[in-house]
Amino acid sequence: MLTNLARAWGSKIVQPIARFLSRLGLTPNGATLLGFIMTIGVAALIALGHLRLGGMLLVFTLAFDAVDGTLARLTDTVTRFGAVLDSTLDRWAEIALYAALVWHYSQTGLVYGVWLATAAMATSLMVSYTRARAEGAGFAIKEGVFTRLERLIVLIAGLILDLTVWALLLIAVLAAFTAVQRLWVVRQMDRATR
Repeated sequence: MLTNLARAWGSKIVQPIARFLSRLGLTPNGATLLGFIMTIGVAALIALGHLRLGGMLLVFTLAFDAVDGTLARLTDTVTRFGAVLDSTLDRWAEIALYAALVWHYSQTGLVYGVWLATAAMATSLMVSYTRARAEGAGFAIKEGVFTRLERLIVLIAGLILDLTVWALLLIAVLAAFTAVQRLWVVRQMDRATR
């Protein structure tokens, strides 16, 4: 999975940043909130039509997004609330990015852009919801061909390369597939426990 690969490679970059922020006194939850606020700022730029700039800035916020967990592990302050806060704000940040594109396309009159951004938002949320609901039912599930990291990479590439509509189409289709894939995995797990 791309997420595991990114964690392995990213640790060389993220750990020094986390150590620096720890020396500044920033808490893991503070890092989570700061990353969320930065993403909201990027979403505002995207809503105003600065798509390429938004894509470039998202590279930075995506890198910063990994800092909170690393900071929590380094400072031995891992909490269940921190994990829930991080996951919840990740969803809100993703909603903000797609909502910004809905706004942008509604202002420019690109109706299919509005529909694609809405579809990408909905299917992305279903990927996360399916995992959360499965875990609530007692199934540990991480499987999925198109998780949040993959969605953000495709969105960033689409924004920077001026292929945002195509990126949204890809996200909508592959996120829907991933939500169904996770349901299938849970069904198989459930059958195996009977």
